[in-house]
Amino acid sequence: MWETSARLLKLLSLLQARRDWSGADLADRLAVSERTVRRDVERLRDLGYPVHASRGTDGGYRLGAGAAMPPLLLDDDEAVAVVVGLRTAARGPVAGIEEASVRALAKLEQVLPARLRRRVSAVADYTVPIPPDTPAPAIDPATLTTLAAACRDHERLRFDYRSHDGTATIRTVEPHRLVTWGRRWYLVAWDVERDDWRTFRVDRVEPRIPTGPRFTPRELPGDGDLAGYVARGVSGAGFRFRARVTVHAPADVIAARVNPAVGVVEAVDERTCVLSCGADSVDTLAVYLGLLDADFDVTGPPELVARLDLLATRYHRAHTGFRFAISRGRDRVGR
Repeated sequence: MWETSARLLKLLSLLQARRDWSGADLADRLAVSERTVRRDVERLRDLGYPVHASRGTDGGYRLGAGAAMPPLLLDDDEAVAVVVGLRTAARGPVAGIEEASVRALAKLEQVLPARLRRRVSAVADYTVPIPPDTPAPAIDPATLTTLAAACRDHERLRFDYRSHDGTATIRTVEPHRLVTWGRRWYLVAWDVERDDWRTFRVDRVEPRIPTGPRFTPRELPGDGDLAGYVARGVSGAGFRFRARVTVHAPADVIAARVNPAVGVVEAVDERTCVLSCGADSVDTLAVYLGLLDADFDVTGPPELVARLDLLATRYHRAHTGFRFAISRGRDRVGR
Protein backbone atom coordinates (compact mmCIF):
# COMPACT_ATOMS: atom_id res chain seq x y z
CA MET A 1 0.00 0.00 0.00
CA TRP A 2 2.77 2.48 0.89
CA GLU A 3 4.57 1.69 -2.36
CA THR A 4 1.38 2.34 -4.36
CA SER A 5 0.69 5.62 -2.52
CA ALA A 6 4.25 6.86 -3.13
CA ARG A 7 3.95 5.95 -6.80
CA LEU A 8 0.63 7.81 -7.08
CA LEU A 9 2.23 10.94 -5.61
CA LYS A 10 5.12 10.67 -8.06
CA LEU A 11 2.69 10.15 -10.97
CA LEU A 12 0.72 13.23 -9.91
CA SER A 13 3.93 15.25 -9.69
CA LEU A 14 4.91 14.18 -13.22
CA LEU A 15 1.49 15.09 -14.61
CA GLN A 16 1.75 18.54 -13.01
CA ALA A 17 5.26 19.12 -14.34
CA ARG A 18 4.44 18.72 -18.04
CA ARG A 19 1.34 19.22 -20.15
CA ASP A 20 1.35 15.91 -22.09
CA TRP A 21 2.81 12.49 -21.28
CA SER A 22 2.77 9.26 -23.24
CA GLY A 23 2.02 6.08 -21.37
CA ALA A 24 5.46 4.73 -22.25
CA ASP A 25 7.21 7.82 -20.86
CA LEU A 26 5.29 7.59 -17.58
CA ALA A 27 5.98 3.89 -17.29
CA ASP A 28 9.68 4.53 -17.84
CA ARG A 29 9.80 7.29 -15.22
CA LEU A 30 7.92 5.18 -12.66
CA ALA A 31 9.74 1.94 -13.52
CA VAL A 32 6.46 0.06 -13.99
CA SER A 33 4.46 -1.34 -16.88
CA GLU A 34 2.03 0.72 -18.96
CA ARG A 35 -0.76 -1.44 -17.53
CA THR A 36 0.20 -0.29 -14.04
CA VAL A 37 0.20 3.32 -15.27
CA ARG A 38 -3.37 2.85 -16.53
CA ARG A 39 -4.46 1.46 -13.15
CA ASP A 40 -2.75 4.32 -11.28
CA VAL A 41 -4.44 6.87 -13.55
CA GLU A 42 -7.80 5.32 -12.64
CA ARG A 43 -6.91 5.60 -8.95
CA LEU A 44 -6.15 9.33 -9.40
CA ARG A 45 -9.51 9.78 -11.13
CA ASP A 46 -11.23 8.06 -8.22
CA LEU A 47 -9.55 10.60 -5.94
CA GLY A 48 -10.99 13.45 -8.00
CA TYR A 49 -8.08 14.32 -10.27
CA PRO A 50 -9.25 14.98 -13.86
CA VAL A 51 -6.68 12.98 -15.84
CA HIS A 52 -7.58 12.97 -19.55
CA ALA A 53 -6.44 10.20 -21.86
CA SER A 54 -6.25 10.08 -25.66
CA ARG A 55 -5.80 7.02 -27.87
CA GLY A 56 -3.68 6.41 -30.95
CA THR A 57 0.00 6.80 -31.81
CA ASP A 58 0.01 10.34 -30.42
CA GLY A 59 -2.11 9.39 -27.43
CA GLY A 60 -1.19 9.94 -23.82
CA TYR A 61 -2.25 11.52 -20.56
CA ARG A 62 -2.91 15.09 -19.48
CA LEU A 63 -3.94 16.54 -16.11
CA GLY A 64 -6.97 18.74 -16.72
CA ALA A 65 -8.56 21.52 -14.70
CA GLY A 66 -11.12 20.31 -12.18
CA ALA A 67 -13.94 21.86 -10.20
CA ALA A 68 -11.61 22.19 -7.21
CA MET A 69 -7.92 22.93 -7.23
CA PRO A 70 -5.95 19.76 -6.41
CA PRO A 71 -2.91 19.78 -4.12
CA LEU A 72 0.32 20.81 -5.79
CA LEU A 73 3.46 18.77 -5.32
CA LEU A 74 6.53 20.98 -5.14
CA ASP A 75 10.16 20.04 -4.72
CA ASP A 76 12.38 21.96 -2.27
CA ASP A 77 13.58 24.63 -4.71
CA GLU A 78 10.08 25.16 -6.12
CA ALA A 79 8.60 25.60 -2.63
CA VAL A 80 11.23 28.19 -1.68
CA ALA A 81 10.71 30.02 -4.99
CA VAL A 82 6.93 30.16 -4.45
CA VAL A 83 7.30 31.52 -0.91
CA VAL A 84 9.77 34.21 -1.98
CA GLY A 85 7.51 35.10 -4.93
CA LEU A 86 4.46 35.41 -2.67
CA ARG A 87 6.33 37.68 -0.27
CA THR A 88 7.39 39.87 -3.17
CA ALA A 89 3.83 39.96 -4.52
CA ALA A 90 2.55 41.03 -1.11
CA ARG A 91 4.58 44.24 -1.53
CA GLY A 92 3.89 44.60 -5.26
CA PRO A 93 1.85 47.16 -7.22
CA VAL A 94 -1.06 44.85 -8.12
CA ALA A 95 -3.93 46.17 -5.99
CA GLY A 96 -5.90 43.59 -4.03
CA ILE A 97 -3.36 40.81 -4.47
CA GLU A 98 -1.51 41.62 -1.26
CA GLU A 99 -4.08 40.00 1.06
CA ALA A 100 -4.43 36.93 -1.17
CA SER A 101 -0.64 36.57 -1.25
CA VAL A 102 -0.43 36.73 2.53
CA ARG A 103 -3.18 34.10 2.90
CA ALA A 104 -1.49 31.75 0.44
CA LEU A 105 1.86 32.39 2.12
CA ALA A 106 0.46 31.48 5.55
CA LYS A 107 -0.95 28.20 4.21
CA LEU A 108 2.29 27.25 2.50
CA GLU A 109 4.58 28.14 5.41
CA GLN A 110 2.37 26.09 7.74
CA VAL A 111 3.15 22.86 5.87
CA LEU A 112 6.78 23.55 5.02
CA PRO A 113 9.22 21.05 6.53
CA ALA A 114 11.70 22.46 9.03
CA ARG A 115 14.64 22.38 6.61
CA LEU A 116 12.78 24.59 4.11
CA ARG A 117 11.33 26.87 6.77
CA ARG A 118 14.89 27.73 7.81
CA ARG A 119 15.86 28.56 4.20
CA VAL A 120 12.80 30.75 3.70
CA SER A 121 13.24 32.47 7.07
CA ALA A 122 16.87 33.28 6.23
CA VAL A 123 15.76 35.05 3.04
CA ALA A 124 13.14 37.03 4.96
CA ASP A 125 15.29 37.88 7.99
CA TYR A 126 18.32 39.06 6.04
CA THR A 127 16.57 40.92 3.22
CA VAL A 128 15.81 44.62 3.65
CA PRO A 129 13.51 46.07 0.97
CA ILE A 130 14.24 49.65 -0.06
CA PRO A 131 11.08 51.79 -0.19
CA PRO A 132 10.39 53.06 -3.73
CA ASP A 133 11.07 56.71 -4.44
CA THR A 134 7.58 57.04 -5.93
CA PRO A 135 4.47 54.93 -5.32
CA ALA A 136 3.71 52.41 -8.04
CA PRO A 137 0.38 52.83 -9.85
CA ALA A 138 -2.24 50.41 -8.57
CA ILE A 139 -3.19 47.63 -11.00
CA ASP A 140 -6.46 45.69 -10.83
CA PRO A 141 -5.58 41.97 -10.74
CA ALA A 142 -8.76 41.19 -12.72
CA THR A 143 -7.55 43.50 -15.50
CA LEU A 144 -4.13 41.83 -15.47
CA THR A 145 -5.60 38.33 -15.79
CA THR A 146 -8.02 39.45 -18.52
CA LEU A 147 -5.16 40.87 -20.60
CA ALA A 148 -3.00 37.79 -20.02
CA ALA A 149 -5.84 35.48 -21.08
CA ALA A 150 -6.48 37.53 -24.23
CA CYS A 151 -2.76 37.31 -25.11
CA ARG A 152 -2.77 33.56 -24.51
CA ASP A 153 -5.97 32.87 -26.48
CA HIS A 154 -5.17 35.34 -29.31
CA GLU A 155 -8.47 37.19 -28.87
CA ARG A 156 -9.12 40.79 -29.85
CA LEU A 157 -9.76 43.17 -26.99
CA ARG A 158 -11.66 46.44 -26.66
CA PHE A 159 -10.93 48.72 -23.75
CA ASP A 160 -11.23 52.26 -22.48
CA TYR A 161 -7.83 53.89 -22.25
CA ARG A 162 -6.73 57.00 -20.41
CA SER A 163 -3.50 58.59 -21.71
CA HIS A 164 -0.96 60.41 -19.52
CA ASP A 165 -2.67 63.75 -20.21
CA GLY A 166 -6.07 62.38 -19.17
CA THR A 167 -7.54 61.95 -22.67
CA ALA A 168 -9.98 59.01 -22.80
CA THR A 169 -10.31 56.83 -25.92
CA ILE A 170 -11.73 53.43 -26.87
CA ARG A 171 -9.14 51.10 -28.39
CA THR A 172 -9.47 47.83 -30.31
CA VAL A 173 -6.28 45.78 -30.26
CA GLU A 174 -4.74 42.38 -30.84
CA PRO A 175 -2.90 41.80 -27.52
CA HIS A 176 0.40 39.94 -27.70
CA ARG A 177 2.49 40.36 -24.52
CA LEU A 178 2.57 41.89 -21.04
CA VAL A 179 5.86 43.54 -20.07
CA THR A 180 6.97 44.74 -16.64
CA TRP A 181 9.26 47.76 -16.86
CA GLY A 182 10.39 49.48 -13.70
CA ARG A 183 7.41 49.24 -11.34
CA ARG A 184 4.82 49.46 -14.11
CA TRP A 185 3.05 46.93 -16.35
CA TYR A 186 2.60 47.45 -20.09
CA LEU A 187 0.55 45.74 -22.78
CA VAL A 188 2.19 45.37 -26.21
CA ALA A 189 -0.56 45.09 -28.81
CA TRP A 190 -1.38 45.67 -32.47
CA ASP A 191 -3.78 48.64 -32.66
CA VAL A 192 -6.39 47.63 -35.25
CA GLU A 193 -7.60 51.15 -36.06
CA ARG A 194 -4.13 52.69 -36.24
CA ASP A 195 -2.67 49.68 -38.09
CA ASP A 196 0.50 49.73 -35.98
CA TRP A 197 2.05 48.47 -32.76
CA ARG A 198 1.24 50.35 -29.57
CA THR A 199 2.24 50.11 -25.91
CA PHE A 200 -0.40 50.71 -23.21
CA ARG A 201 0.02 51.17 -19.47
CA VAL A 202 -2.05 48.49 -17.77
CA ASP A 203 -3.11 50.75 -14.89
CA ARG A 204 -4.85 52.98 -17.46
CA VAL A 205 -6.73 50.14 -19.18
CA GLU A 206 -10.39 49.24 -18.48
CA PRO A 207 -11.26 46.14 -20.57
CA ARG A 208 -14.66 45.73 -22.15
CA ILE A 209 -15.92 42.16 -21.73
CA PRO A 210 -16.40 39.84 -23.53
CA THR A 211 -13.29 39.69 -25.67
CA GLY A 212 -13.56 39.68 -29.45
CA PRO A 213 -12.83 37.15 -32.21
CA ARG A 214 -9.57 35.23 -32.43
CA PHE A 215 -6.68 36.59 -34.49
CA THR A 216 -3.50 35.21 -36.01
CA PRO A 217 -0.44 36.30 -33.98
CA ARG A 218 1.93 38.71 -35.71
CA GLU A 219 5.70 38.85 -35.69
CA LEU A 220 6.63 40.79 -32.57
CA PRO A 221 8.18 44.27 -32.91
CA GLY A 222 11.75 45.12 -32.00
CA ASP A 223 13.05 41.84 -33.46
CA GLY A 224 11.41 40.05 -30.55
CA ASP A 225 13.19 42.14 -27.90
CA LEU A 226 10.02 43.40 -26.24
CA ALA A 227 11.83 44.70 -23.15
CA GLY A 228 13.98 46.96 -25.34
CA TYR A 229 10.99 47.92 -27.48
CA VAL A 230 8.96 48.99 -24.47
CA ALA A 231 11.96 50.78 -22.92
CA ARG A 232 12.52 52.82 -26.07
CA GLY A 233 8.84 53.68 -26.41
CA VAL A 234 8.08 54.43 -22.80
CA SER A 235 11.19 56.51 -22.18
CA GLY A 236 9.96 58.86 -24.88
CA ALA A 237 6.22 58.82 -24.35
CA GLY A 238 5.18 57.17 -21.12
CA PHE A 239 5.63 60.02 -18.66
CA ARG A 240 4.37 63.52 -18.08
CA PHE A 241 7.84 65.06 -18.65
CA ARG A 242 10.29 63.79 -21.26
CA ALA A 243 13.79 64.91 -22.16
CA ARG A 244 16.54 64.14 -24.69
CA VAL A 245 19.84 65.05 -23.09
CA THR A 246 23.24 65.20 -24.78
CA VAL A 247 25.77 63.67 -22.40
CA HIS A 248 29.50 64.27 -22.86
CA ALA A 249 30.64 60.75 -22.04
CA PRO A 250 30.83 57.40 -23.87
CA ALA A 251 27.52 55.60 -24.32
CA ASP A 252 28.68 52.42 -22.58
CA VAL A 253 29.76 54.40 -19.51
CA ILE A 254 26.40 56.18 -19.20
CA ALA A 255 24.40 53.03 -19.98
CA ALA A 256 26.10 51.35 -17.01
CA ARG A 257 24.85 54.17 -14.76
CA VAL A 258 21.30 54.35 -16.09
CA ASN A 259 18.64 51.88 -15.01
CA PRO A 260 16.68 50.61 -18.05
CA ALA A 261 13.56 51.73 -16.22
CA VAL A 262 14.85 55.32 -16.39
CA GLY A 263 15.90 55.83 -19.98
CA VAL A 264 17.59 54.68 -23.16
CA VAL A 265 21.15 55.61 -24.17
CA GLU A 266 22.18 56.05 -27.82
CA ALA A 267 25.76 56.62 -28.95
CA VAL A 268 26.57 59.73 -31.01
CA ASP A 269 30.32 59.19 -31.25
CA GLU A 270 33.06 57.75 -29.05
CA ARG A 271 32.80 60.57 -26.49
CA THR A 272 29.15 61.66 -26.72
CA CYS A 273 25.75 60.03 -26.33
CA VAL A 274 22.08 60.96 -26.05
CA LEU A 275 19.91 59.94 -23.11
CA SER A 276 16.15 59.74 -23.70
CA CYS A 277 14.40 59.66 -20.35
CA GLY A 278 11.10 60.50 -18.74
CA ALA A 279 9.47 60.98 -15.35
CA ASP A 280 6.27 62.22 -13.83
CA SER A 281 8.06 65.20 -12.24
CA VAL A 282 10.94 67.49 -13.24
CA ASP A 283 12.49 66.91 -9.81
CA THR A 284 12.89 63.21 -10.62
CA LEU A 285 14.43 64.05 -13.99
CA ALA A 286 16.89 66.40 -12.29
CA VAL A 287 17.91 63.62 -9.89
CA TYR A 288 18.50 61.22 -12.80
CA LEU A 289 20.76 63.75 -14.53
CA GLY A 290 22.68 64.53 -11.37
CA LEU A 291 23.51 60.84 -10.93
CA LEU A 292 25.16 60.62 -14.35
CA ASP A 293 28.40 62.13 -12.98
CA ALA A 294 29.10 63.70 -16.39
CA ASP A 295 28.61 67.00 -18.20
CA PHE A 296 25.38 67.28 -20.16
CA ASP A 297 23.33 69.73 -22.26
CA VAL A 298 19.60 70.16 -21.79
CA THR A 299 17.34 72.14 -24.14
CA GLY A 300 13.95 71.06 -22.81
CA PRO A 301 11.39 70.74 -21.55
CA PRO A 302 11.24 74.34 -20.24
CA GLU A 303 10.15 73.13 -16.79
CA LEU A 304 13.30 71.01 -16.50
CA VAL A 305 15.55 73.85 -17.66
CA ALA A 306 14.01 76.17 -15.06
CA ARG A 307 14.42 73.54 -12.34
CA LEU A 308 18.07 72.98 -13.21
CA ASP A 309 18.67 76.76 -13.10
CA LEU A 310 17.14 76.88 -9.61
CA LEU A 311 19.22 73.92 -8.43
CA ALA A 312 22.41 75.39 -9.91
CA THR A 313 21.80 78.64 -7.99
CA ARG A 314 21.04 76.74 -4.80
CA TYR A 315 24.13 74.54 -5.06
CA HIS A 316 26.34 77.52 -5.89
CA ARG A 317 25.03 79.40 -2.85
CA ALA A 318 25.70 76.38 -0.64
CA HIS A 319 29.21 76.03 -2.04
CA THR A 320 29.95 79.75 -1.62
CA GLY A 321 28.65 79.70 1.95
CA PHE A 322 30.83 76.70 2.77
CA ARG A 323 33.96 78.38 1.39
CA PHE A 324 33.15 81.56 3.36
CA ALA A 325 32.75 79.56 6.59
CA ILE A 326 36.09 77.83 6.01
CA SER A 327 37.78 81.17 5.34
CA ARG A 328 36.45 82.70 8.57
CA GLY A 329 37.61 79.68 10.51
CA ARG A 330 41.14 80.11 9.20
CA ASP A 331 41.13 83.81 10.10
CA ARG A 332 40.18 82.98 13.68
CA VAL A 333 42.95 80.39 13.96
CA GLY A 334 45.46 82.94 12.67
CA ARG A 335 44.48 85.39 15.37
